[in-house]
Amino acid sequence: MTEHYFSEAPAGDYRPREIEAVLGGSPHAVLTAGGVFSPDRLDRGTEVLLRTVPGLEEAPEGAVLDIGCGWGPIALDAAIEAPGREVWAVDVNARSRELTRENAARLGLGNVRVAAPDEVPSGLGFAEIRSNPPIRVGKEVLHGILAAWLPRLLPGGAAYLVVAKHLGADSLQRWIAAEFVGLEVSRAGRDKGFHVIEARARA
Repeated sequence: MTEHYFSEAPAGDYRPREIEAVLGGSPHAVLTAGGVFSPDRLDRGTEVLLRTVPGLEEAPEGAVLDIGCGWGPIALDAAIEAPGREVWAVDVNARSRELTRENAARLGLGNVRVAAPDEVPSGLGFAEIRSNPPIRVGKEVLHGILAAWLPRLLPGGAAYLVVAKHLGADSLQRWIAAEFVGLEVSRAGRDKGFHVIEARARA
């Protein structure tokens, strides 16, 4: 099977390199490496997501979750924005987790918690979920990922998922609306071929 960025243990040497990315409204030098999602730059979908999500001051009290954190841009952006909130960065890819830890340390973000999915406390709910989900894992696996995390939204909390239109943004939005009757599902924004899906838990 061809290796993907969602492999648990990517092959190849771990050779971190530095890039610059705008996070929390300012440019920061961060580390990336091969074997993770978008190692050369902040990808366009994540850029769209970070421009679209409302400020965390509008979210209820509680932690923030980044599903499939890669080298950490979504989690780091949230941690910069809201230093008083705990931000969980979750990924099956061990290299992604290592890079996110290193980047959080570089930026002095003590509120970032990096974990494999099964390391997140089972009783922990989330005020907000922000994710560029791994669409290419396939529909069945993706639906399983979302089914594990979306029910953990706290009342009044929201998930924001960025998905390319040509990779099934419309069908995923319909599936979420049909599958999770307790969530109010809408489109928060669209830009450059990407849609941001909002799924809000009723207060």
